[in-house]
Amino acid sequence: MTKAPLLSLAALALALSGAPVAAQPLSVAAQRVETISQKAGTPEDTYGDLYRAVELARVFPDSKTFADMVPLDGPAATMAAYKAENPQGKEALSAFVAKHFRKIGGEDQHKLTMLEHIRALWPILAKPPMAATPGSSLLQLPYAYVVAGGRYQEMYYWDSYFTMLGLKEDGEQPLIDSMLANFTSMIERYGHIPNGTRSYYLSRSQPPFLALMMDLSDNKDPVLARQRLAALKGEHAYWMAGSTCLTKEGACQHVIRMPDGSLLNRYWDARDTPRDESYAEDVATSAQAAPRPAGQTNRDLRAGAESGWDYSSRWLRDEKTLSTIHTTDIVPVDLNSLMWNLEVSIARRCKALGDTACAQDFTRKAEARKAAISKWLWSAPEQRFVDWDSSTKQPTKVVSAAMLYPLFVGLATPAQVQATARLTRSALLAPGGLRTTTNQNGQQWDQPNGWAPLTWVAIAGLHRNGQEELARDLAHRWIGTVAAFYNRTGRMVEKYNIETGEAGGGGEYPVQDGFGWTNGVTRALIALYPQEAPHP
Repeated sequence: MTKAPLLSLAALALALSGAPVAAQPLSVAAQRVETISQKAGTPEDTYGDLYRAVELARVFPDSKTFADMVPLDGPAATMAAYKAENPQGKEALSAFVAKHFRKIGGEDQHKLTMLEHIRALWPILAKPPMAATPGSSLLQLPYAYVVAGGRYQEMYYWDSYFTMLGLKEDGEQPLIDSMLANFTSMIERYGHIPNGTRSYYLSRSQPPFLALMMDLSDNKDPVLARQRLAALKGEHAYWMAGSTCLTKEGACQHVIRMPDGSLLNRYWDARDTPRDESYAEDVATSAQAAPRPAGQTNRDLRAGAESGWDYSSRWLRDEKTLSTIHTTDIVPVDLNSLMWNLEVSIARRCKALGDTACAQDFTRKAEARKAAISKWLWSAPEQRFVDWDSSTKQPTKVVSAAMLYPLFVGLATPAQVQATARLTRSALLAPGGLRTTTNQNGQQWDQPNGWAPLTWVAIAGLHRNGQEELARDLAHRWIGTVAAFYNRTGRMVEKYNIETGEAGGGGEYPVQDGFGWTNGVTRALIALYPQEAPHP
């Protein structure tokens, strides 16, 4: 069998033009967060009645399809045509969309050995710099980047870290630095990294993995180091902007004040309308949640999307029904572990650049957060890391793979590591990998699905903390699941049913092929445990 060639890309310019943006007062940054997505113009903002008609008529089974389509003649001409033609009903709307818009994505894949297949996918998933097209929801990206595949033909925030793990193992360092340059550019332009590179994602972010991404870069240029540090400070300011509008006990934007006065973070979105990419679905969910205000349900749906766990019993009041979602009440252990890592990383980078005051400031922030996590997000009676519900003032009952994040970032004590490993083995170890939760309710971030990013967090966290037997066992199970499915189908998919070894299910759309983070994590795990490499 012919070996697939390594991805060959031209040398990428790493230094971005212009000086880093100076830190803004939090009150100004907070106002910016609330208005930036409206200024960008989401598809619903741009196409109004046309957009709502197409989505609510269910012209496409997947709401994201129309949200991502590109107009052939620009928004003004398209809306003039819509007014003139006045299409009524699903068939007429479908014909109008086919006439005035085009779809993107959908490349074929090649059947090779699994490792060859992963290497061969990088050129397919890598995209050139993206210029903004009038009327399109795509955001401009000045440098090359990698998409997840399938319905996801844009760059996503937290996905990119797990994709980069594989890029690094396959020698694609220039592409890693190119993607980091895009993320830095977005913080300079928007004040944060959006969920994904679409206008409708600008009102929220995703789990803050940027500092961990930067640790994958080999570039030690001091000018670039300062620019990246400025980006990390900008990200921290975005997540902490709500600290200026907090009440004595309450929450504002991404910040929540705990009963003892300490500050932790939650997921939150600046808008409270239905998501453009899941418009009809959100309208239906908000209707089912009545008499609760639709805006409140919409914001919790959006916050759940920001978490990356869209959707999970972690965010559901009854642990099974989407209309009971209350994400903004939850203080998540994974998010706050990543925020601790961000603060530690900023302190370390400030120290390396000789900024002692900055290093001391962020060290204090990290120490305060670690104490709050230990007090509020660790349950001594249950001996596990937990999410905390601000509406009940109690930990939630959901046992999930999020409890492994403190091990992953290095903030768990030896006793907490031992307890977490025991619970992982007894509750989350499945035949084909790591269970997401112990609840089976039809949501895609629950049992029986297993996901590449959580698998990496768990294995890397256990490996880091000396739990090598369990780490290797999980790697063996995951690689076996992915390899067996690939050998049967020639496909790498977004998620897997780790009880049966088939493709995963649930959620708002069919399982997707590609798939960036599955490729990256599987490639990195085989590098960590080469004895687990599948035979052709």
